[in-house]
Parts: sequence; C-alpha cells; structure tokens
Amino acid sequence: MATLAAAAMSDEAVDFVCGLLARLTPREGSATGQYFYRWAQAKFGKYWRHADILTALWAAATLIRPTSYLEIGVHRGRSAAVVGAVCPQCAIYGFDLWIPEYGGASNPGPAFVQGELRAVGHRGSVALVSGDSRKTLPAFLRQHPDLYFDLITIDGDKSVLGVATDFANALPRLKVGGVLVFDDLPAVPVLGRVWQRVIRRDRRYVSWEFGHGQLGVAVAVRLG
Repeated sequence: MATLAAAAMSDEAVDFVCGLLARLTPREGSATGQYFYRWAQAKFGKYWRHADILTALWAAATLIRPTSYLEIGVHRGRSAAVVGAVCPQCAIYGFDLWIPEYGGASNPGPAFVQGELRAVGHRGSVALVSGDSRKTLPAFLRQHPDLYFDLITIDGDKSVLGVATDFANALPRLKVGGVLVFDDLPAVPVLGRVWQRVIRRDRRYVSWEFGHGQLGVAVAVRLG
C-alpha cells in the first residue's frame, strides 16, 4: 500500500493528470485544478504531498494494469479517462444517473463520456448504464455472474445508505489483489464511518487515506 500511496503523490502522477485534463473537453474549474497542481509543484517542490481521485487512479492503473474497471458515478468521465488512457484495452463499466448540471457542471451523458474516452486513446469495450446504481448494478451483475474487476471506483450517491449499498453490491466482485478507490471522504465526513466499518475493520483489505481540507481520497487493496 505504501508503494501505491507514493505513486499517487508523485510528480509523475501530477504530470499525467495535467496532460490528461488538457486533452479532455474543458469544464468549469478544470483550469483552476491544473493551476493548483502546477502552483504547488513550483512552490513546494519535492516536499509537496498531495493525492486525489485522479492521481490515485493513475497510480492504481499504472501498478496493477487492470483489464476490467467498474466505476459508480461517472459524471463527465474524467476518472474513467485516467484508467482508459493508462490501459487502452481495459474493459470499462460505468453506472450513473447523469443528473443535469450535477455538481455545478454540465453532465452530458454516456455519448459524451464515450467521446472523452476515445480522445485519450481508449480502445477497449465500454458499457455505460443509466439509472440508480442501487438497482442497476445488482441487475447488471446478475446478468454477468462471471464478471470480476481489477479496479473499482465508488464516487456516486454520497448518502450513507447509497455508499453502503454500492459497497455491498460492488465489493464481492473485486478480485484478490484488486484496488478500490473511494472519493470525498473529507468533504462528507460521515462517510468515514462507512469506510471504517466496511474496509478498515475487514482484514481482507489494507487501506490508505489522504485528506486535506475538502480534498482527499481513500484507497484499499483486497488481500483475500
């Protein structure tokens, strides 16, 4: 886990993410995010330590080279694009409600996400499912009983019930040695209790969390 954490906080991760964001369709705030990365690198140099969902996904995808990736909460596809750019042949499965103007940014839907993935060089299969993941994911997995994932991101419904349900539905399909990425722990502190109960108390997982202000990410590796 220390290796994955170091990779997520590396200059290489930041350089990759900045380059990737420049290839995606601009959204409100994207330029600010790139400026933050570069400003912090320039100001603090080798002493800067930062991780977020994008750098964590770069680290996970780079280290384990997933062939199958599940994402709950796709939005405009930035997270999926990180995985797709690192592993162009990876099969990507995404679940989202595609709520218009979600989080203060437009949410154009599956066709837009497909275009973003092509823009970063992804060539693998893509399945994007619309609807409430609490219902659509179990139905999809019942139709694909042999489908397991090397990498899973849970970044959808931020209610305690929503997150707990997504964990319950997705985690049984995470392969041994697979990586789980979970966003927004600092922004929604109550979700820390879910992470504590589901992941940190379970000896089948080893985990790491990075939190700073409203930013942060949690990562776990399944050991058994």
